[in-house]
Amino acid sequence: MYYDHPAFTPIREFLRDPFVSEIMINGPSQIFVERKGRMELTAWRFEDARQLDFMIERMLKPTGRSVSPAAPYVDFRLPDGSRVNVTISPIALDGATVTVRKALANYTEIADLLRAGTLSNRMAHLLIAAVKGRLNILFSGGAGTGKTTALGILGTYIPDTERIITIEDTAELQLRQRHVVRLECRRANLEGRGEVTMGELVVNALRMRPTRIIIGEVRGGEAVDMLQAILTGHQGCLAVVHASSPVDAVSRLEMMAMSSGLQLPLWAVHKQIAAAIDLVVQHDMRPDGSRKITRITEVCGVEGDGVILRDMFAYERLGVDASGRERGQWACTGGEPVCLAKCVMRGVEVLPEVYAAGADPSPAAGS
Repeated sequence: MYYDHPAFTPIREFLRDPFVSEIMINGPSQIFVERKGRMELTAWRFEDARQLDFMIERMLKPTGRSVSPAAPYVDFRLPDGSRVNVTISPIALDGATVTVRKALANYTEIADLLRAGTLSNRMAHLLIAAVKGRLNILFSGGAGTGKTTALGILGTYIPDTERIITIEDTAELQLRQRHVVRLECRRANLEGRGEVTMGELVVNALRMRPTRIIIGEVRGGEAVDMLQAILTGHQGCLAVVHASSPVDAVSRLEMMAMSSGLQLPLWAVHKQIAAAIDLVVQHDMRPDGSRKITRITEVCGVEGDGVILRDMFAYERLGVDASGRERGQWACTGGEPVCLAKCVMRGVEVLPEVYAAGADPSPAAGS
C-alpha cells in the first residue's frame, strides 16, 4: 500500500484513522490533526527537517509536480484523493509545512450527511430535486466546512445520461456517472510558461458539449465565464465559493466579476447573478466541531441596487446536550420557492410538505 512506505511513518496512523479529517505539519516538530471536528496536537514528530523533506519528496513523486525555493508552494492530490498543500523556505519561516485534507470515504451518500446532522430530511429532498431539476447552485462556506463533500454527494444525483465536466484547481471530486470529464488547472513552470487557469478551462469546457459544468472553487475572473456559461444555456451548474454567508457569497461573485477586466457596470453584474444563480447552500463549522448546512437561500431577482435573497431553510442553535454536542433545528420559512418552477418544467416535482413552514429537528451526530 502507498502509505506503507517508511517515509509516512510519523503520520501513517492519522492517514488511516477514519475520524481524522485533516493533518497539519508545522515543521518537523509539530503535527496537529483535526479529529471529529476538533484540532489537537499529537505526540508524533519528525526526527529532523531531512526526514520531513524525504516524506514531501515521496508524496510528490507520483504527481509530476515539484516544490523549490523558486516555486516554494504546491498543491496536489494523493492516490486516495486527499488534497495536499506544501510550503517550504523562503515563505515558510519555521520549516516546511504540509497540510493534508483527507478524502473521507465515510461520507459518500446523502444518508451519511443526514446521520452526521449536516442537514435535515426536507433539506435533502429539496437539494436532490434542485440537482435533478438542473438548478444552478453555489456551495458556500469557509475552509473545511464540507462544501466540496456536499457538492460531490449531491452531484451523484445528476442523471447518468448527461455529460459532466468538472473543473478544479486540484482534482478532488469523484463522481460515479459513466460520462465524466475531469479537468485540472496547471501552474506555470519555472520559466513562467504552461499555466492553464480556471477561467481558461471554463471557456474551453463550453466547446466540449457539456450538459453540466461543475467548478471546484470560483475565486477569480472565471466567475464571469461561469455566469456567461449559465446564461447561454448551460443550466445545472454546481460551484464552490469561499464565503461566510449567502450575502457574502453574492458579494464575492460581484467583486470577482468587477475585477475581471471587462469593466461591467454593477447593475449588469447584479442582473447576471440574479439570472444565473438559483440557490446558495451555506456551510458552517459549529463550536462543537460538527459541520452543518446552516442556510439554503434562494436568489429571487434584483431590486434597486442589490440582489434579492430569501432564506428557505435556516439553522437555529438550541443549546448543547449532555455530551457537549450542539442541539438545533432548521426552520423553513414556507411558501413555494420561485426556482422550483424550473424543476417542474423539467419534470421534477417537489411535494409542498418539503417547503412547508415549520421546524426540522437536528439529529444527533452519528445516530
